[in-house]
Amino acid sequence: MFVLELILLAQVLITLLYLGKIGLWLILGVFLTLVGLYLWTVKNFLKKKHRKISYEDLPWLYKGIMKMANKAGIKTPEVYLLDDYIPNAYSFRNSIVLSLGLFEVLDEEEILAVAAHEIGHIKNRDTLLFPLVSCGRYFMLVMAFLNLLFLFSRSTFGSLASFTLYLLYEVCRSHWLKQREFKADETALHLIPVPLALKRALEELKYYEDLRVRVKESALPSIEPTIERPHQKSLFETHPTYEERIWRIMAEIEAMNPRERMFS
Repeated sequence: MFVLELILLAQVLITLLYLGKIGLWLILGVFLTLVGLYLWTVKNFLKKKHRKISYEDLPWLYKGIMKMANKAGIKTPEVYLLDDYIPNAYSFRNSIVLSLGLFEVLDEEEILAVAAHEIGHIKNRDTLLFPLVSCGRYFMLVMAFLNLLFLFSRSTFGSLASFTLYLLYEVCRSHWLKQREFKADETALHLIPVPLALKRALEELKYYEDLRVRVKESALPSIEPTIERPHQKSLFETHPTYEERIWRIMAEIEAMNPRERMFS
């Protein structure tokens, strides 16, 4: 995260150095626009398709999440049900969203493991950091474009340096997001009664990756690994693959003490 902040700062300094007051106004304009979009998103994120789950709706799920949140040392998240047949889960602020499709393909232990992964994101403050990093990405992209537009005739070096910083931000962002997914998995394994349930959940979700390719959103922490298609590789992958995550999960389970592994 510190590296991403340094890159953002470097982008601001280059803009100010080469464009002066114009650069300052451009920075303020882009920044305020992104803040406005973020606040609007926060206010309007929960749509009609989201229904808040109460204890009476699913006692086993509510009790399981409450117990895991208590173990993680965080406030019990609000849980929403998404009216969508595609198996999907993500976290938002102090809320967890689970789609109806999850309940069709996973058992109770596996659904709790998916919820534990999202609790891991909340505990690790990813629900705050992911949107900030995503806003930083848009800031870098817009500033690189504006610097190319305003600077190319004045300073080729300045415009190319700005665009290079954007590419560097994308590379570092990709690496950082992958590490946060591993960290959320690691946190989840210490919260769920059956650690192997997370491995089973990922193995099951892999069969539905073609459906979920259009609902992935890197600005929100989620259970989603990278879609594994050799002919459709993204230049900046934001999630580790299923194999990477499952391998790390098995290694983490092996490293647990016998008491933690006894139910796995």
